[in-house]
Amino acid sequence: MFDTSRDLPDDLEQLRTLRIWHAMWLERIDRKAAELRQRQAEEERGRAHRPPAPDWFLELSRATGHPLAVHVGDCGMTGRQTRPLGRDDARRLLTADGVPACPICRPDTSLHIVDLAGRPLLCGTRPQGCAVLLAR
Repeated sequence: MFDTSRDLPDDLEQLRTLRIWHAMWLERIDRKAAELRQRQAEEERGRAHRPPAPDWFLELSRATGHPLAVHVGDCGMTGRQTRPLGRDDARRLLTADGVPACPICRPDTSLHIVDLAGRPLLCGTRPQGCAVLLAR
């Protein structure tokens, strides 16, 4: 280990300087540790109070803002511009408003809608009757 008789200077002024220097470093280390503890506590509070992810999303055209497709909440094929949907809104958009279902995640299957088989899944045209949901 350390031999204090040889590792430290014999000068009292140098020992005071070393002590001050080490105290400053300990203060910096303690301050950084406190910042990290606070950041971790804030992240934990954020995770605990995060609202649940929506079960369905409406994908909107980036150019026009018109509805493109309905997706299941964890679908990786959603575009950048989406809006969360509730179950009733997703069912209405798929059935009454004619918004196509995503061919990958198939929200119509998750919603137990069986009458969409004759329609194209993605058509690229603006569905009629979607103004109510877009106005929200």
